[in-house]
Amino acid sequence: MQFNVRRSLVTLLAVTGLAACGDDDGMRPEMPIDPSTAPRATIDRFSDSFATLYRRSGNASLPAAGAAIDFDQAPFITQGLGPDGEVVRYYNFDVMSTTPAPIWVLFREGSATPVAGQLNIVDAIPGDPGYSDFWHVHKVTVPQDYVANTATRFQHILDAGYPIEMTETIVNCPVVPEGSVAREGPGAAGLTQGWYKDQAVFYFDFNEAPLSRTAAGAVPTSDIYVTFNVNPDQDGGGPASGFMTQGSSVQTHNVVETIPGQSSYSPLWDVMPYDNASFAQVMDLESARAAPSFGLAATVNCPIVFVQ
Repeated sequence: MQFNVRRSLVTLLAVTGLAACGDDDGMRPEMPIDPSTAPRATIDRFSDSFATLYRRSGNASLPAAGAAIDFDQAPFITQGLGPDGEVVRYYNFDVMSTTPAPIWVLFREGSATPVAGQLNIVDAIPGDPGYSDFWHVHKVTVPQDYVANTATRFQHILDAGYPIEMTETIVNCPVVPEGSVAREGPGAAGLTQGWYKDQAVFYFDFNEAPLSRTAAGAVPTSDIYVTFNVNPDQDGGGPASGFMTQGSSVQTHNVVETIPGQSSYSPLWDVMPYDNASFAQVMDLESARAAPSFGLAATVNCPIVFVQ
């Protein structure tokens, strides 16, 4: 999420609440940190404390903690079908809660654009309580004389007493190890650097469609209908057996309810497995909904990056 580049996102900062974090005479941070030389946080998306579908303990071939991830390799990218039978591709970022995590974006008083050079700040990484790939944008107002990257953790914002405004905006920015790649869609723009407790972190910005909080403050969801080589109600069935495909191809008959450009699109999907006996008949949303279903299985973060 590059707020210094994505001017369009700034226009979405409609304020719905104001939290005064600390007193006006709170202590302000003193010395900026150079992002290029800052220590890097070790990111592990495959630990048992974070992963659900992709655990290193069950698949030793998954990258080590801190090692770059190529998301264009199986099992991290899938080819499925759109609501009208379009070919779609999407990345797989594992199970994710509908509860977003906060991200703090700094603006100088009176400015409509973020502080130039300042990295956005998060307070959780994969494996931490409360982490989510989906971030709820909080606007932080700093003084005119603020020096970029003086605040490098949430506690600095609290100590300084900077005002915080909650917006309605949700962004999909999975935190990944430095050097990770996702070459399709918005991920092709590379990684954005941020701050986590005085350490540098890196994240993708999947901005294929704008997202806003629901009335309950959650990340919106959309359905996907999937089928596995072995049905979930059988031994070894479900995700462990892999998605069923057309012959030796990569084409699944996983069908998404919405695609980018539709107002109800969301990359956070309610996964609805259907009976693999219906695989050949399922070619679009109507036929997927008609197939016998095993009900809601999980919510997963799967941004669509290609629609044919």
